[in-house]
Amino acid sequence: MENKEIIEKIRFNVVQGRLEKEDEGYDEGLEGQPAVKELIEEAIQSKVDPKSIITAGLSVGMEEVGERYEKGEYLIPDMLASAEAVGMAMDILAPHLSAADVHGKGKFLIATVEGDLHDIGKNIVAIMLKGAGYEVIDLGTGVATERIVDIVKEDPPDFLGLSALLTTTMDEMRKVIERMQEENLDSRVKVFIGGAPTSEDFAKRIGAYAYCRDAFHALDILKKLEG
Repeated sequence: MENKEIIEKIRFNVVQGRLEKEDEGYDEGLEGQPAVKELIEEAIQSKVDPKSIITAGLSVGMEEVGERYEKGEYLIPDMLASAEAVGMAMDILAPHLSAADVHGKGKFLIATVEGDLHDIGKNIVAIMLKGAGYEVIDLGTGVATERIVDIVKEDPPDFLGLSALLTTTMDEMRKVIERMQEENLDSRVKVFIGGAPTSEDFAKRIGAYAYCRDAFHALDILKKLEG
């Protein structure tokens, strides 16, 4: 199979949300055909450039998923299936990226704040960031403010993503930013916030760099920073 053909099939199967060949896709009749896992493995064996796999296969596929989601054609489970396929693909590609000297776009630390255990939105963002070429460190859910700040202080990331789904926990974002300011970390790390109760206005009030309504919005903001 030609390199372009493999990459195109990877893109197609990302859009279909197919992780392995046993999986059904958004369209009918795909079960049993090679999916993202098998195609990524074939691409590696065929020595396809890992950067091309990511940029022309995974990233382009997720951009199409984003467009379908914005149009209302895809629901959250559809988007999550595609994001999981991309996350698995990046895990397989990881050792080959360093071997090919493919540099990431930056380090992105992400967490759901203290008192909040919701993780679907955070997980989608983390997987899509990974697929876009960022080094992602996911601290999980219900992460204490001091722990977040300590990790930022020990090894400052380029970006910090904070998620909250409850109005009762969203103020933890402000506490994290205040602690970062006390440690003089706020000028070095761009803080992105997201979650149902948050807003552009709230981001400005607490001193966050950006408010993201969803994973695709986050990627749009990052693309502008890349220039």
